[in-house]
Amino acid sequence: MDLPPATRDLLERWLTSLKALDDASDATILAYGGDLRDYLGFMAGYLEGGAAPASLRAVDLTAMRAWLAHETGKGLAARSRARALSAVKSFYNWWSEREAFDATAVLSTRSPRYTRKLPRPLTEDAAKAVLETVELQARDPWVAARDVAVVTLLYGCGLRISEALGLDAGQAPLRESLRIVGKGGKERVVPVLPVAREAVERYRRLCPWELSPGGPLFRGAKGGTLSQSAIQKVIRATRLQLGLPATATPHALRHSFASHLLNRGGDLRTIQELLGHANLSTTEAYTSLDAARLMDVYHGAHPRG
Repeated sequence: MDLPPATRDLLERWLTSLKALDDASDATILAYGGDLRDYLGFMAGYLEGGAAPASLRAVDLTAMRAWLAHETGKGLAARSRARALSAVKSFYNWWSEREAFDATAVLSTRSPRYTRKLPRPLTEDAAKAVLETVELQARDPWVAARDVAVVTLLYGCGLRISEALGLDAGQAPLRESLRIVGKGGKERVVPVLPVAREAVERYRRLCPWELSPGGPLFRGAKGGTLSQSAIQKVIRATRLQLGLPATATPHALRHSFASHLLNRGGDLRTIQELLGHANLSTTEAYTSLDAARLMDVYHGAHPRG
């Protein structure tokens, strides 16, 4: 796509600001960059003045609706169209603040509606079985101990897999709480159960690699940083051995952490802080999940169900 130099410069400056100011992940920048390039490509053919900055500043609701209709015609799901619109709004918000023009038509465009997928946690028994079975997947005792330690942190602390694998060796031995830097640089403190601390210590005793501060706590077979794919592979083998569904993934253990806390009386605000969710609405998905489970029990057990 051949964009005017001024438009290309705007795009690059916006992507740079996402990284520098918003601390967006590489994956987010890649996705948003692709979405905006697609938008600019459409507007280059739709607007009389092409994708020049002057034409883009004058985009109205009719143009926005035409673009969204074009995205629908490409077969994009509502969730993907909503993400693309979010990227476009982010760009115009940044741009209009710097050049002081009215971007209301873009910023007021309604996002396509889509149904939020509810998390699929494991049952408490299944989560316990995973913890007990993970170590059977590796031949080397130190690898087995490592996998158990990682999985225990996912379920016991509600960590994202990237957060667990990003732990520094200098943070061990783990204390009663961990300070985690999650998405968007958001910090949170999570309690660490004794069973998780013990699992990490067992791994450290058996690990053949030097675990020095400044280096990764969890090492791969050749001594480098442990990859997410390695943990995904061991969880896949574990769920096949236990006969669990394909939804039993490393991230499902984080969902299980939240769901099981809620089932046992945890409040949403606390769970939001433990998970590091920026918005309570994200955490509220677990309320919907719990309500669905309760309705299943009700219809299955009530005499008039």
